[in-house]
This record gives sequence, structure tokens and C-alpha cells, in this order.
Amino acid sequence: MRRSRAVNEPGGLVGPGRDDLDRAGASDYEGAPRRVEYRVRVAQITDIEALVALSGDRLGDGSSGALGASDLLRQLVFLPHATVLVAERRRDIVGGAVLSIRPSVRAGGYVGTIDLLVVDPASEPDAVSASLIEECLRSAANKGCASVEAPQPDDPAEHARWERQGFADSQPVLRRAVDPAGRRR
Repeated sequence: MRRSRAVNEPGGLVGPGRDDLDRAGASDYEGAPRRVEYRVRVAQITDIEALVALSGDRLGDGSSGALGASDLLRQLVFLPHATVLVAERRRDIVGGAVLSIRPSVRAGGYVGTIDLLVVDPASEPDAVSASLIEECLRSAANKGCASVEAPQPDDPAEHARWERQGFADSQPVLRRAVDPAGRRR
């Protein structure tokens, strides 16, 4: 039997915990039944329109470039220096994140930038965003990044979410060091 992953476990599934029982009887190794609410996975081309719709005006109007937001995200799905993630609940996209990688001599290697983090406010924003950020951090470490940065959020609640994930204010961005996969001990 395959074990389901708990909230905030990298690459895992996000859910409400052991209190919410699965009526179908699925269980983890400890034998306690539970229902998994959210799943974080790499985005596919077919997820892009839902991600753009969820993002609203966060993606801009695309007037500064030749490609619109949908077209650019479709290209990023296939690029090795980018990771596009979605969180889904019952096959509905409830969140998404875009991690892009760039080289940086100052940072001592590659730097990951979480360009986009969106969560449906009707879902559990803290749990979904935490899982998306954790998966971005894991992906950045696997790609050899020394640090990950994100734009400063305007909302204090969103800022607190980033701080809970270990990001610190490093004007003009939030930043967190990561241990690249090749240098772990």
C-alpha cells in the first residue's frame, strides 16, 4: 500500500489531518483513516488556463511582451530552468506557483525566484501555499540553487505565510537560503 504524505511534507499531499475521516476507508501505515484534500504536482499544458484564471490580475496584461500570460506559462512547463506547480482538489486547480532559475555570481550559484504564488481564497490558503512553497524549495534545491527569493507581498497575512516558510526580508525581495542537492550532508 502506498503511503499518503501529510501537510507540508515536500512533494506530498495536503489535507485537513486525521480528524477528517475518509468514508471509503483509505488509511496510512498507522492504520488511521484520513481523506486527502489537496495534491501538489507539476503542471501540465491542460492546467494553464485554470492557473491563469485563478491568478487574475497578478499576471498582468502581457502588453509588455509578444506573448500573453497563458502562452508564456505553456512554454515554462517545458523549460528545465523553470517549474510550474499546481495544487488540486478533486481535479480542480486551487493554487499554483512558478519557480524560475537564474545564475548568480553574488549568490554563489543559481537563484530560484518564485514569480507567482496564487491560492483560491475559498480553499485553505495557509496549507496550500505552504505546500506549494515547500515543493518550490525542493525543486530549487534539486536544481542546485543556493537561495530562493520571492517578491514582497502587500498583504500582511501573506507576508506572515512566507516568514513561516523561513523567508526573511531582504529588500526588495524576501529570501531564503537552500542547501543544493549536491552539497547536502
